[in-house]
Amino acid sequence: MASQPASQPASIPLFGFSSPGPFFSDKVRAFWNLQFLGWAAWLGLRGVSGLANGQSLTFLIPMLISAITGFSLTLILSVCYRTLISRRPILMWGVSFGLAGLATALWAFIDAWVSQIQNPSSELGFTGLLLGSFYIDATSLGAWSALYFAINYFLQLEEQNDRMLRLEAQAASAQLAMLRYQLNPHFLFNTLNSISTLVLLKQSEPANAMLSRLSAFLRYTLANEPTAQVTLAQEVETLKLYLDIEKMRFEDRLRPHFHIDPAAQRARLPSLLLQPLIENAIKYAVTPQEDGADITLSAQLAGQNVRITVSDTGSGLSERSGDSTTGAATESTGVGLANIRDRLAQAYGDQQRFEVQLGAQGGFTVTIEIPFQPDGQVTIGTERT
Repeated sequence: MASQPASQPASIPLFGFSSPGPFFSDKVRAFWNLQFLGWAAWLGLRGVSGLANGQSLTFLIPMLISAITGFSLTLILSVCYRTLISRRPILMWGVSFGLAGLATALWAFIDAWVSQIQNPSSELGFTGLLLGSFYIDATSLGAWSALYFAINYFLQLEEQNDRMLRLEAQAASAQLAMLRYQLNPHFLFNTLNSISTLVLLKQSEPANAMLSRLSAFLRYTLANEPTAQVTLAQEVETLKLYLDIEKMRFEDRLRPHFHIDPAAQRARLPSLLLQPLIENAIKYAVTPQEDGADITLSAQLAGQNVRITVSDTGSGLSERSGDSTTGAATESTGVGLANIRDRLAQAYGDQQRFEVQLGAQGGFTVTIEIPFQPDGQVTIGTERT
């Protein structure tokens, strides 16, 4: 729904609610357009009908005066209706009907008076002219009033729907932001402890290298919007920063491998979506085993989707409870897998797949499929606009 231009709040709209579409993007202009077109059509219809029934051209003079009178009265009614429309229904409808009746009586009196002046020898007399005009004018004002309230209630309903959509979008954005910030604080604490240890041992060069990588990683996580999407290439570079930091702690026990199809590098995905998978692999595959483990990240196109796989050569689910058929993760996986599942559902709905599998000889594999939405190359630490 088109929004009200910034300059419009200074004007007093004649309709009571926001616009649902381009025609009502400027409510004042829309009112005048409908007002002029409606009364022009009313005058044209009455004039053609009178001429078709054998009336002379002078018949158009009272019709023109009647149209101007109706036009003016409905302007007054619009101001009154705008004030009443937010009142209690009993008060609004009671006063509205009373005002419409008074306006109809005044309009009919003017029409009868003009008709009598133009044709003083009329057999109907003033009372007959008044009753005839009252019927026609009441029908016209009733139709105008019904249209006015119908448009306003339609606009009100559209505004409520638009407000609900905005609230839902804000709630989804807030939930995505919350999920995005659920990074394991132990990583930061362990890294700072490692840096502190290196400083105490006077190993300034590796301490500076770890600090530099940590700075680049945190700059990326803090610079991008929580709900932003990045390219897979950018996500991989960020994971390499993360793994470089962890590799200084685990050395040869941590063996990362990347197999990224060049065609999939431009795929967009929520930022830091894969970081919890790498973190879980380090926690449950590398840390418990004396020889460490291999962690492999691969990505390739699969039809209209991009398939991303993260696997490790650890002991599988020895410490990670889950169901390999349903992909459900429970208990000691913390927020990692649940975080990713929720973020995928928020970002793609039913157009995504998230599976967890166990290897026959151990190992743990997570497969993600999301729609392939290509984008240009993005540099780490910057946001694409």
